[in-house]
Amino acid sequence: MIPVIVAGVRMEMPSNTPIVLLNEEQGARYLPIWVGAVEATAIAYAQQGVTPPRPMTHDLIVDLIADLGAQLTGVRITSLTDGVYFAFLDLVTSGGETHELSSRPSDAIALALRVGVPISVASEVMDTAGVAIPDETEGEPEDQVEAFREFLEGVSPEDFDAPE
Repeated sequence: MIPVIVAGVRMEMPSNTPIVLLNEEQGARYLPIWVGAVEATAIAYAQQGVTPPRPMTHDLIVDLIADLGAQLTGVRITSLTDGVYFAFLDLVTSGGETHELSSRPSDAIALALRVGVPISVASEVMDTAGVAIPDETEGEPEDQVEAFREFLEGVSPEDFDAPE
């Protein structure tokens, strides 16, 4: 498993589809995951530390896990099948039992950011769908942002379909 950080939520143009970008902690590859608008908002809120006046669904899930005496210890994006990502939530109960729950990656990421637990991606997934930013991004931060914008403008979900 490869540890990743959430680089941010962006809009893929021209379709205005939200993308969550995960970046290898010790590498240059990014994993783009297309998500819904609601999930993108939940991730962006958590990343920016925004606390809504009423709990969002992911806040409720965090509270439920805690109230049931369990703890979220990490999330894993484990596979990519027919263009669909699969993820798991890793939980530990107060009695020390471990559990893994299947999850959409967007929900797993939103929960991980709220709780502050690690996010990791299977090597096979990163090898299949990870994208390295071109070498010209090694300049100033403004150059890196511009190169990444150019990448996002030219990428589509079909670019990341699983191999036949």
